[in-house]
Formats: sequence, C-alpha cells, structure tokens
Amino acid sequence: MHTAIIEGPILEGHKDSAIEVPFDPAVRWSLPANRLEAGRWGHRVTGRLNGIAFESAIVPRSGSFFLVLPAELLTLTEVIAGAPVRITVHAGTLASQAATAGTRKPRAARRKQ
Repeated sequence: MHTAIIEGPILEGHKDSAIEVPFDPAVRWSLPANRLEAGRWGHRVTGRLNGIAFESAIVPRSGSFFLVLPAELLTLTEVIAGAPVRITVHAGTLASQAATAGTRKPRAARRKQ
C-alpha cells in the first residue's frame, strides 16, 4: 500500500481548504492520476486527521500538489486554517483498499514462499 505522512499548515482556498503535498504522487507512488470530475484530475486517497478517517484527493495546482480537506473534516476535528497538522494518507479509496486487501496474502505468508 502506498502511504505518506504530510505535515504543514492548513491553507484556505477559494473553494476548499488544503495542505501542500511535498511530492508528486505519480512519481512517488508510480500511479497515474485519475479523472476526479470534468476537467479535474488527481489521485484519490484516504487519510486520517486527529483520529478521523476521510476520503479526498491530491490535486495539482500552480506547479505544486495539494491534499483537499473536506469542510466536514475540519469541523469534526476542530482544526482551523493556519493550524499545523500531521495527516497520514494512503493511495486509493476505502472501497479499493478493501477489495485489494481481500486478494493479497498475509505478510507472513508472503515471506515464507
């Protein structure tokens, strides 16, 4: 599973809040971007902020990459713009991760072969 820890302040945007991602997910995870909606491409991810799980996407903007933070997440975690946070993200959605988990051998079983 492709995982990363992202640290930094929450940035307010004209549409959503976000946190800057210090890497290109396509390069680091060797995964192509997916169409998120008409005219918008990015990498779907799941994450965890202050113990709350969420689904979102890492999107390119102005030569950088940003993890979009849903407004509901900020409300639930009581985090405000400008606050420094630490977020763990995993490539893919919860549904895709569950589907993949059922087809993979347990780690111990993979080592023995």
